[in-house]
Amino acid sequence: MPKTILVVDDKASLRKMVEDYLTGQSFRVVTAANGQEALFVAREEKPDLILLDIMMPEMDGYEFIRVFTKESDAPIILLTAKLEESDKVVGLELGADDYITKPFGMRELSARIRAVLRRAGKGSIPPEVLRAADITLDKETRAVSVGGEPVVLTPTEFDLLAELMSAPGRVFTRASLLEAIQGVSIDSMERSINVHISNLRSKIEPDPSKPRYIETVFGVGYRFCADSPPAGA
Repeated sequence: MPKTILVVDDKASLRKMVEDYLTGQSFRVVTAANGQEALFVAREEKPDLILLDIMMPEMDGYEFIRVFTKESDAPIILLTAKLEESDKVVGLELGADDYITKPFGMRELSARIRAVLRRAGKGSIPPEVLRAADITLDKETRAVSVGGEPVVLTPTEFDLLAELMSAPGRVFTRASLLEAIQGVSIDSMERSINVHISNLRSKIEPDPSKPRYIETVFGVGYRFCADSPPAGA
């Protein structure tokens, strides 16, 4: 059963971005716009982990921690734009388990979540081995096989394939793929994704000119086709 993550932030765009990414990483995601709303959602949804902004209207992150930690031992990761060490120390002293400073990359956020869940002993977390069509990708060993045959990928190619395989059928924009692999999205660099995709296709596709695994969605980006027939079919 997927782990539930509660994302608490007053910026709707950030909540949506994090929700989309973590859903693609096999987590179940619920959201709240402030501490008061987060208390209600947490009591109803019983999240396994909370991503918590500090500066919010109605009830800030600090006050939320004071109230919530009396009711639950679910771990908390602070999402903070504050750079002062004292702000982070206050949150940790109140009961937060970790913090990440805005702006942050999605890969770093996912790694922090997985690490905190492991430390908290929350049981199994989304699998490190992805399987779709006849491709298997092991995040821990960074090994990939197609039709049972090992394929050697560069670190960037591996991360791109892992991102696409995390949500087969979902369309990823070039910007979101760039952010996932580099932690930053710069418009002028988005075209580099095309080159990496081309190189990746040359290694995993039976016929790179007619890709069956990684499909181009013109004007948008790419998606992994989970219903692709086996390479020998």
